Order: sequence, then structure tokens, then C-alpha cells
Amino acid sequence: MIEWRDEGALLKVRKHGENSAIIEVFTQSHGRAAGVVRGGTSRKIAPMLQPGAQLDVTWKARLEEHLGAFTIEPIRSRAAQVMSDRLALAGLNAVTSILTHVLPEREDHRALYHRTVQLLDLLGQGEVWPLAYLQWELVLLEDLGFGLDLSACAVTGRNDDLIYVSPRTGRAVGRHAAGDWADKLLPLPHVLLGQGSADVADILAALKTTGHFLNNHLVPSLGDRALPEARARLLERIAKEG
Repeated sequence: MIEWRDEGALLKVRKHGENSAIIEVFTQSHGRAAGVVRGGTSRKIAPMLQPGAQLDVTWKARLEEHLGAFTIEPIRSRAAQVMSDRLALAGLNAVTSILTHVLPEREDHRALYHRTVQLLDLLGQGEVWPLAYLQWELVLLEDLGFGLDLSACAVTGRNDDLIYVSPRTGRAVGRHAAGDWADKLLPLPHVLLGQGSADVADILAALKTTGHFLNNHLVPSLGDRALPEARARLLERIAKEG
């Protein structure tokens, strides 16, 4: 029998059989892990199994490759933050959908895990959440091997007047180094550099750039799958509430 215990954020729940559920959890030390929760549809357990909930989980299986079973203990629910907040609900749906889609199973991604928990804990704080989400996407790309290098111009090595990103390499390009290629480059809003204002327009422009690397670099590496629509719905919500 194989057994481990960990803490994690609940990503997905689906019914299994008469009264059980299969859940996917993003855990601190075991990455994205799935398992059966016996009685998961019962009045006692079902309220704990809300996406975004922070759980203490124990996973058991006869063999490592088996689906296994979870026993759970609630740490904290995040339902109150999203119940009457459309931005928070859209944000939670985007984060859980993307992680379910892109994370390999049972692979440690500790830096991304900690940033995810921090982001989920900010749900309901609409004044800071869009920027925190943008920063989370940068960590997601970095942790999964598609990070952007915005430290200096890819052509000149200078770190001033950086306004473009190469759509192929993810490296910054300076204003005067772009030349005839400028119209083929992605925008580099100062918010991606941690500089200047972080208003909604800047954040959405930055999310257009990170979205390019999610859609054209990360997702194709996983096979013939598209990025979940939940991300587009989140961007629409950010724009409406901005």
C-alpha cells in the first residue's frame, strides 16, 4: 500500500458511481493529483468539495499508477469570496481550469503551488486581483518551462526603453532595435516589468502578451488541445469591471 499526506487546493470535482466523487487537487509536494472520495456526494462531504477549497488530503493506493482514494479534511473554504463576486468567480474558474488543463499529473511544481495559493487567497479583492493574476500567469509560464526573459534587449543587451517581446523567444526587444520587425513583435507594457501604473488597460495588454505564450507555446506542447475558455471569460470580466 502506498500512502501520502499533503495540503492542496481543489481544482475539479466530478461524480463517480452512486455516492462517490473523483477530485483533482493541486498539492504542495505531489503536484496535481486525482483520487476517489468515498461518499463525496453526501451531505456531510459535498459542501467541502467546492473548487478552490484548501484541503488536507491523504492519498492511498495499492500501486503508484492506480487512481487511488482520498480522505479529506477541510482547511478553509473560499466559497464566500466568489458567491456574490463575478470577477472572483471568473478568476477562480480560470485558475482551476488552466491548472487542470496544463499541469502534468503528480509532478512537483512547488513555486507555482505557493503562488496559486496566494492568488486564491486574494479572491474577492477586485482592486488587486487582476494584477496578481497577471503575475501568476508569468510564474505559470516560468514554472512550466516557457518563461519570458524581459531583463534586457535580445538584440543590444541594453535594459532601457524595452517596449516589445519576441513572439518566438519570449525575450524583450528595445524600441530602436526592433527596426522593420516592430509590427511583428508583441507589446511589452511596463506592468510586465513591474514599472509604472497597473491600470486595467495595461493589465489587459500584458495578458494579451502572456496569452500568446500560453496559446502558442505552452498548450501546443501538451498536444492538440486549446486553452480553456474560462480564461477568455475572465479577461472579458476584467474589462467590464475596469
